Amino acid sequence: MSDEPQPQQPDGDRAQRQPRAADAPTGQAAGKRGRTGWRRLIPTWRMVLGTFLVVTTLIVGALVLGYTLVQIPSANALATQQANVYLYADGSVIARDGEVNRENVSLPQISKDAQHAILAAEDRDFYTESAIDPSAMVRAAWNTATGKGKQSGSTITQQYVKNYYLRQEQTVTRKVKEFFIAIKLDREQSKDDILEGYLNTSFFGRNAYGIQAAAQAYYGSDAKDLDAGRAAYLAALVNAPSQFDVIAHPENREAVEARWNYVLDGMVEKGWLDESERSGMTFPMPKQTTLSTGLSGQRGYIVQIVKDHLIQNRIVDEASLDAGGYRITTTLQKDKQDAFVDAVNDKLMDRLDKKNRKVDTYVRAGGASVDPKTGKVVAMYNGIDYVKQYTPNATRRDYQVGSTFKPFVFTSAVDNRSTTQDGRLITPNTVYDGTDQRPVQGWSGGHYAPENEDNVDYGNITVREATDKSVNAVYAQMAVDVGSPKVRRTAVDLGLPRKTPSLTPTPSIALGVATASVLDMAEAYATLANHGKHGTYTIIEKITKDGKETVELPARKTRQAVSREAADTTTSVLRSVVQNGTATAAQAAGRPAAGKTGTAEEDKAAWFAGYTPELATVVAVMGQDPESGAQMKLYGAMGLPRVNGGGAPAEIWGQYTRDALEGEPVKDFDLRLQAGAAQTLPPADPGTAAPTQDDPTDDGGTETPDPGTSESQTPGATQGTTQGGTGGDTQGQTDGGTTGGDTTGGTTDGGTADGGTTGDTTGGDTTGGTTDGGGTGGDDGDDGGGLTGALTQNRRN
Repeated sequence: MSDEPQPQQPDGDRAQRQPRAADAPTGQAAGKRGRTGWRRLIPTWRMVLGTFLVVTTLIVGALVLGYTLVQIPSANALATQQANVYLYADGSVIARDGEVNRENVSLPQISKDAQHAILAAEDRDFYTESAIDPSAMVRAAWNTATGKGKQSGSTITQQYVKNYYLRQEQTVTRKVKEFFIAIKLDREQSKDDILEGYLNTSFFGRNAYGIQAAAQAYYGSDAKDLDAGRAAYLAALVNAPSQFDVIAHPENREAVEARWNYVLDGMVEKGWLDESERSGMTFPMPKQTTLSTGLSGQRGYIVQIVKDHLIQNRIVDEASLDAGGYRITTTLQKDKQDAFVDAVNDKLMDRLDKKNRKVDTYVRAGGASVDPKTGKVVAMYNGIDYVKQYTPNATRRDYQVGSTFKPFVFTSAVDNRSTTQDGRLITPNTVYDGTDQRPVQGWSGGHYAPENEDNVDYGNITVREATDKSVNAVYAQMAVDVGSPKVRRTAVDLGLPRKTPSLTPTPSIALGVATASVLDMAEAYATLANHGKHGTYTIIEKITKDGKETVELPARKTRQAVSREAADTTTSVLRSVVQNGTATAAQAAGRPAAGKTGTAEEDKAAWFAGYTPELATVVAVMGQDPESGAQMKLYGAMGLPRVNGGGAPAEIWGQYTRDALEGEPVKDFDLRLQAGAAQTLPPADPGTAAPTQDDPTDDGGTETPDPGTSESQTPGATQGTTQGGTGGDTQGQTDGGTTGGDTTGGTTDGGTADGGTTGDTTGGDTTGGTTDGGGTGGDDGDDGGGLTGALTQNRRN
């Protein structure tokens, strides 16, 4: 017998026993198996229904509880709103902003066009929808989350609740309160009452609260007289009141007109405006002048610029500023601010005869002054009166800067060690062909041959002298030699905004077709004055909220935007413009100064941008029609044939700088120049001998020709004798002088005066004849006050 275990035979009554119904899990019907595998992860219909009922009960309970607990509060009356206080750097008050300009009117006193325009802009289904629109709120949240722009999703009822009953802070608590108050208000007040309240509490800019104040501020009319076109513009303002004022911000007009068209199209869509009437509409420009808002003179401009600065730099948002309670100390210095106003009045406004010369009614002025070391704006001039002309002329970006841009081209050339088309390093002494309408060489973008002012041919001319006389042919070619994209990058590095209109990388960039603001240009010139070190400007010293809370300001960052050599060499060239060129009027400052004049196309603006070691200041005189806002030519203004940068702008600069720095010690520039730049040489024929001597630089060194340059080669980059012999280009032992300074015993740049009979140099640029004009000549030809001097003889070798 085997020792292996034998299989057991099952008992018959126990074999294949089936489970009984009683053995099934509790609650499971007999004969059914339990859920197994992945099916156990799917909730049963009982679970889904149960969850739905619980959630619904909670939501309904929360809504009922919220509706019960949240009560309609007392009105947040704008009449009790706090003011914002704006201060000079010394703590004296500039202005108080916040007294509400509002006049409540009933709905029948508001034109139907105005009512419909607001509805088309903000809530087209207002009369048929509930107080809240959940789908719009979800859509707005989604668009905001996905980067399609911040949207509120609020109905007019919700916006009215926010304006009238609640604060402006963006919090969940405020939104929850807004939600329930809107529902209650919709049950207690009629749609007309809510619309009337909304129209009376909305902010439209220009310190105007409510549709009636807005109608007066922008069009000098009552709300009942608003037509569709004007009403649509006011409705568009609600979306962005500070930025959509096309008088204060002409650069935003395209966006404003797009919003205006959106409103009118909505009115047509809803049947509130005939399509035939809509098709014939043109954009209704608002008025330049309005009734006084208590911010007359320069004060209103300062308040607007400070507010724009805070909002655009995200220091304080617009809603918070509207709520008030801020104490804002600016960097503006009262004595310098007053000096700027006095200089503009003395050198420009007092010379106007608006009764007998219509062109004098077009004259506007803008100015900005910056401390190069700190980047602080210490003074501004924006216009004759904020309540007569809203546009702040110091910050507007719609006038060409003209030849004040040319120094950026030269700075870029030195910074990039650029060379001419035939390989010569660009220095102040590099010779260019200044022939009128000379086609630029090396430009692949097509034929470009700019005119010189008054079509003057200069022939061979050094960069220094071409800067003195603002020769377009030279600088257009230099822009190509450097590379227009590099020139643009240098301008941005110095301080111009990247989005400056018309700042395009083409040869025309050199002639100043860009429309930077006066403040932009002051920032860029301050970088040159600060030896190429750039720090963004600031106009805010400190901010407190409700007397205690300090608002954090962004830290000022500085960097070396261009090399010190590039900035200082440019300064050396610009000193010559003040000493011998188109800006001799700036010598009234009584201090070492550097600067450049400029004139916009068709004399629509004239500029002077200049600096001392302590202060960088830019002044512009602009032409603008007081009614339409259109740019106007200034031929004949002040009784002069034309307005140039060397005239009123340079004169204003000179007086302001003298008075602003009164009592402060006179400082000279501390310059480190490009090799060979200290020499001031006339052009000569190719192949002439190298310089007869080396000149000491401003920091006491001795210049030797750069082996990588062609200072002793063609065509005369550094040939000839030094300018002025012993007189020197600058004071003391700088820029080639050996005895004395810019003037010695009444002589300048050559021993007998710049406009005497010996010419620009001793035996140099031209022999005999009258050259340089003794201060005549002018920016792009005649800024110095006439067409004599440099224009009487072509510079040809």
